[in-house]
Amino acid sequence: MMPSPSNPSLLLINPWIYDFAAYDFFARPLGLLHLAGFLESCGFEITLLDCLGAPAVRSGAFGTGRFPKVILPTPPPLHGLPRRYGRYGISESEFRNRLARLPEPAAILVTSLMTYWYPGVAAAIAIARQYFPRTPVILGGIYATLCPDHARGQAGADIVIQGHGDKACLSYLADFTGIKVKPDDESGDFDVLPRPPLHLLPHLPFIPLLTSRGCPFQCDYCASRLLQPRFAARRPQAVVEELLHWQDSLGLMDVAFYDDALLYQADSHLLVILEELARRGRNFRFHTPNAVHARFITLEVARWLKRSRFATLRLGVETTSTGLARLDRKLAAGELEEALAHLKEAGFAKREIGVYLLEGLPEQDDRDLEASIRRVHALGATPVLAQYSPIPGTALWPTAVAASRYNLEADPIFHNPSIFPCWPEFSWERVTRLKRLAQGE
Repeated sequence: MMPSPSNPSLLLINPWIYDFAAYDFFARPLGLLHLAGFLESCGFEITLLDCLGAPAVRSGAFGTGRFPKVILPTPPPLHGLPRRYGRYGISESEFRNRLARLPEPAAILVTSLMTYWYPGVAAAIAIARQYFPRTPVILGGIYATLCPDHARGQAGADIVIQGHGDKACLSYLADFTGIKVKPDDESGDFDVLPRPPLHLLPHLPFIPLLTSRGCPFQCDYCASRLLQPRFAARRPQAVVEELLHWQDSLGLMDVAFYDDALLYQADSHLLVILEELARRGRNFRFHTPNAVHARFITLEVARWLKRSRFATLRLGVETTSTGLARLDRKLAAGELEEALAHLKEAGFAKREIGVYLLEGLPEQDDRDLEASIRRVHALGATPVLAQYSPIPGTALWPTAVAASRYNLEADPIFHNPSIFPCWPEFSWERVTRLKRLAQGE
């Protein structure tokens, strides 16, 4: 149902990253875009301001690259760290110029990603309020969901929404505008939701794609179940039609899957998608920055991945140590070896297979991590170190709180993996040694 008597305009903001390090590894605000598509379908006029939508200062492969960075003072709680803190994304002047050219919106909707990036959220909201002091601000996203009390106290928003915000947004927008909107479909069916308006993004070199929500596993360190309690997959045909639509309208070939469990029930999901694309003679190049489950890589799956041109393949392993196996619910003994054997038989080279290993876990012995790195090398794959971030509400959170040199419960800024919060102290020597071992030096 369309709003009446006029179509209120909404400003959606993807805020800056404030951090010691950040890299654009197939990163686009897909959740915010899905919300934009939903609100457009309800009749609202949408303007998207993407603070991360700046050309890379150093381009990587397939549209990845380094965000522009402006050095900022290190936040007082993190003083003394031998790293340079900064703002990643567009300049503040560009942000202000774009705000100055906009008419006053009926509401401002801001997303949030990592909990420790909240200073960028607060900065974007504070500046937006200077231009639109009477406009209500709604905050959603990961930080808002995992740290709602902190967000209400520190982010500067009028409303903080936890979880999926589609219906909640409509309720608040009705309060703000006086216009009640009823979606054409209230079933919540993943397949009937409008496509995200990708044309709103600047510098889009690839298609960000979500074919399922949630994860059937519940690893101790992961927030997937907190953000999406139930696993739900789209119909393969709907995914195919979306891919063809974006390729025809935007001329893009690269696709980044944002799924947490892309290979789950692959016979009835991913393989059906790949088979239909092959039947139609369509060529894409696929990337899995969020990682796939090694246990689901059969020889048939591996052959389809190779045939379908999966160019960035990441496996979520976290550790090969039996002592830390309790952290990971998705990998049993021997499954990594079997998966890598299938990938090699299908034709993947070592440099094409990245295996994520968690670094900086509480109670983690460097000897275990070093053994995992060497094991991945020996199996013919490339270890990729992923720094651990303590996440409130996960099973590992109490252990992280007890192990950390910071008060993790006091300030989400201490969740930052770049500071290695669960190490007794930050050590460049330790970081460099593990990095060089992963690189095969």
